[in-house]
Amino acid sequence: MEALDLARLQFALTTIFHFFFVPLSIGLAFFTAIFQTAWYRTQDEGYLRLTRFWGKLFLVNFAVGVVTGIVQEFQFGMNWSAYSRFVGDVFGSPLAIEGLAAFFLESTFLGLWIFGWNRLSPRVHLATIWIVTVGTCISAFFILAANAWMQHPVGHTVNAERGRAEMTDIMAMFTNSTLWAHFPHTILAALATGGMFVLGISAWHLLRGRDTELFRRSATTALVVTLVAAVGVAFSGHLQAQLMTEQQPMKMAAAEALWKTESGADFSLFAIGDERAGENIVNISLPHLLSVLATNTWNGTVHGMNELEALDEETFGPGSYIPVVWVQYWSFRAMIGAGFAMIAICAIGLWLLRRRVIETTRWFLILALPAIALPYVANTVGWIFTEMGRQPWVVYGILKTEDAVSPTVGIGLVLTTVIGFTVIYGFLTAVDVILLKRFATAEPPAADAAPRPVVY
Repeated sequence: MEALDLARLQFALTTIFHFFFVPLSIGLAFFTAIFQTAWYRTQDEGYLRLTRFWGKLFLVNFAVGVVTGIVQEFQFGMNWSAYSRFVGDVFGSPLAIEGLAAFFLESTFLGLWIFGWNRLSPRVHLATIWIVTVGTCISAFFILAANAWMQHPVGHTVNAERGRAEMTDIMAMFTNSTLWAHFPHTILAALATGGMFVLGISAWHLLRGRDTELFRRSATTALVVTLVAAVGVAFSGHLQAQLMTEQQPMKMAAAEALWKTESGADFSLFAIGDERAGENIVNISLPHLLSVLATNTWNGTVHGMNELEALDEETFGPGSYIPVVWVQYWSFRAMIGAGFAMIAICAIGLWLLRRRVIETTRWFLILALPAIALPYVANTVGWIFTEMGRQPWVVYGILKTEDAVSPTVGIGLVLTTVIGFTVIYGFLTAVDVILLKRFATAEPPAADAAPRPVVY
């Protein structure tokens, strides 16, 4: 194992861990704002209790998420200094704007929301949580702008003399087609994550007969939001697949274990491949469905990995341009499977709500608890698919991953930080789980115990 392998492992671990918190923070901010809006409009004390209950869980998750995100910034300079030098002129703007959005907009208005219950008017106080919610989305937008540039670099020129990319058109970055496919997909996935979390915790309380009316409300809201969000994720994912076919055809081919170019390509359900021979030994598939997914046509052409490998070697020189096929293949299916499972659970839950039996349907309430993990599975394997499928490029078609690592950081230093971060993140995980469990299993505060805003 080389320093490059450890650096990649470390960035993968810290990124995946950080992304456990980001979607839930975006989702819970939205649900907290929804319940506070309902309280503001109806003056129903039940919605006030739900606002305080879910808001507390949001704050715990947000706080830990901020801490885990800071580590990633340092890794750019420590383990990936060649990468930072190459992309610094391009990445500077979106990351600076994201920092302002995250630490000024979100943090400022989150503080106003926390401490403004008895000091701000109801309308102004409600506005603060909505600004926090919008701020989390703005923060995600600029992070995704940087990542989308790595997937599909636009609005730049490569200065060969200085050995770096230089931005020539910032609006090209912010109007990148890849960004506008990633952004709605990510935000909808975050709403689905928050929704499944709210549904699962609500189900836990309903199983125990606690505050049945309150948690029936939160479960209803979660089912509606999650179903809409999960369906939206599926449609936005379809758009991403079409862009991927155009911009990163190798990633699409690896996702389907498609070795040879085909017209009317089949969607593989189960495959066993021989990577050395460049073919599948076993392949169970649905006729023409891959062409429909990738090109919106029944007989559309989808290029295979063998042809794409030859083209890449001709364009970029000798080497392997095929990612780890089994990772791409199964992560793609795990992502889709988890998404459709969420849609099915929400559809069943809404049917039970319509029949007014959700509180007494124990099997569904028990199922909703482990279903909290579904969006985490989808989010994690989705990012693994996106990032590993770009290999061997860190910036697609411009900078290889092996050329982006810090040249002077040895294996010993990287191994030390991998172990250190693993220990620290393990501790943070324990703290987060303990706090979330403590607050999630507690009863919502009584209406007279919750601070009420003063009307001026």
